[in-house]
Amino acid sequence: MDEGPKHIILDLSQIDFVDSSGLGALVQLAKQAQTSGGTFQIVTNARVTQTVKLVRLEKFLALQPSVDQALENIK
Repeated sequence: MDEGPKHIILDLSQIDFVDSSGLGALVQLAKQAQTSGGTFQIVTNARVTQTVKLVRLEKFLALQPSVDQALENIK
């Protein structure tokens, strides 16, 4: 992220399961994006959103319902 694009959209809409390791990786990426002055948005589905909310990270991780919505947030 230091040398790549400043705005990243990760599409997890087809993922059925995210464990603690996956959540940890998402948090690390979000922190890196903040540090580099970029954005990190995650396109989710109901299952991923539920898991993120279960561990109370929904305010820290930028969850989006679609890629189109995530793209709109970058503009």
